[in-house]
Amino acid sequence: MGASVEQEGSAEPERVGGTVSLRADVSAGLLASMQAFIERHPNWDQYRLVQAALAGFLVQNGSSSRDVTRCYLANLFPGQRSFSSAASAPRQPQP
Repeated sequence: MGASVEQEGSAEPERVGGTVSLRADVSAGLLASMQAFIERHPNWDQYRLVQAALAGFLVQNGSSSRDVTRCYLANLFPGQRSFSSAASAPRQPQP
């Protein structure tokens, strides 16, 4: 799986809190499963799903970043304002 990360609005890729665009190649089966999930759960979109999956993976594999944990919890419990942050907001596609 190839992936590229492009940071918008900054030439500093390590800057925390900015908006990042992620492009990744995924298998057709994974994409079909994602689409089926999103169709069954209208409160989810591809951005929230990928954020939750990535944050969940990192949390479950030892990440100690508060931002990652906050993103993970905000996606699991979207109604809880205490977990909300700019990092957990759904991303909109860039033109």
